[in-house]
Amino acid sequence: MLLNPVVVSVLVLAILSLARVNVIVALLIAALVAGLLGGLDVEGTISTLVGGLGGQGETALSYILLGILSVMVARSGITERLIRRVLPHIHGRRAMTLFGIAGLACLSQNLVPVHIAFIPILIPPLLAVFNRMGVDRRAVATALTFGLKAPYMLVPLGFGLIFQNIILDEMAAHGMDIELSQVPLAMAIPVASMVIGLVIAILVTYRRPREYRDAAPGLGASLFGSAPGAGAATAESWTRQHVVVLVGLAVTLALQLVFGSLVIAALGGVLVIFVFRGERWRSSDELAHGGVTMMGTIAFIMLVASGYASVLTETGAVEELVSTASGWIGGSRLLAAVVMMTVGLVVTLGIGSSFGTVPILAAIFVPLCAAVGFSPLATAALVGAAGAIGDAGSPASDSTLGPTSGLNADGQHHHIWDTCVPTFVHFNIPLFAGGVVAAMVL
Repeated sequence: MLLNPVVVSVLVLAILSLARVNVIVALLIAALVAGLLGGLDVEGTISTLVGGLGGQGETALSYILLGILSVMVARSGITERLIRRVLPHIHGRRAMTLFGIAGLACLSQNLVPVHIAFIPILIPPLLAVFNRMGVDRRAVATALTFGLKAPYMLVPLGFGLIFQNIILDEMAAHGMDIELSQVPLAMAIPVASMVIGLVIAILVTYRRPREYRDAAPGLGASLFGSAPGAGAATAESWTRQHVVVLVGLAVTLALQLVFGSLVIAALGGVLVIFVFRGERWRSSDELAHGGVTMMGTIAFIMLVASGYASVLTETGAVEELVSTASGWIGGSRLLAAVVMMTVGLVVTLGIGSSFGTVPILAAIFVPLCAAVGFSPLATAALVGAAGAIGDAGSPASDSTLGPTSGLNADGQHHHIWDTCVPTFVHFNIPLFAGGVVAAMVL
């Protein structure tokens, strides 16, 4: 099992990432390791990786468009107005602010299912506020990742309905039925463990102030320049540009709710701002450059991660890993739960998607749980928790890439050490324990 291509390649990915090797380079090297150990040659591995890039093509394009939209918002001056209004209410209330950010992020999965779309728009203008309050951005990353994960695990609305239906359908496909209303009950203990991790991160681990250098006044202006007419003279008054940008954001939200596509939503918002002259068409090159600067690396990581997942799938190593682990269990329910959570952690850390991992794991986990004697509720807890456990802490997950995209807007937040490591420690370790406990008591 330790020489399984998935295990070795994920270890290589983790070691290189922790050594501060660029995530894209680390993913490419890990893909080569997985392919060669899995029986593919170099040419076949690269061909499979390139062929799999399209799996996250829509996500990557949506990130770029969201970056452009974020630049438009920053250039309009609305960000500075937000800072001035928010600061008096949150000054000196770091913990309350962080819990509030976690709560706001929760809404992005269920009530207003925009996923990470709000992060590059909301977080960069608040960096100056965080700096003034001495907020450790690792705590902000932890709060955001909690809000991007916990709601879809627990609440059957929005992305939560999609995730829980995947669990429901995959369990049924392999001979074990459960009602949709029971899935939140199965996930309650794992999610409660994540709440504990969040509380520890905010109130204990990252409670001390951390200093960051201040950007030039007006984060949006310092990073992306200012749009014509967005000067100090209009700082306290609403201008036509402000209204147009707000309409563009409202259109983005409405299109996301109607079509369920971030590409359509972000493109619609950008076009509204252009058409109603919130920005001039001749500024499009400058805006695109700013959008790529903010989100381009994140988008490309998602593309390479999709290719890496294709290599892992092509080698058949994931199925081999699950089957090998299953042979160790015997009749022990505790050992079965521990092994399944371990396999879920390894697989999802590499693939970076809990939604895509559940079908892979369920094929083996459901029959195995039935043989060991787990109830349908306990099986749902194991499948859901094992599928979700690697999403936090994975260098290739949008649950970590999204927070980094906003918090690193001024270049002071490291993706691995400031997002992935904190979220791994505070969510994956408690989630591992929560999944095992849920399996044993349900």
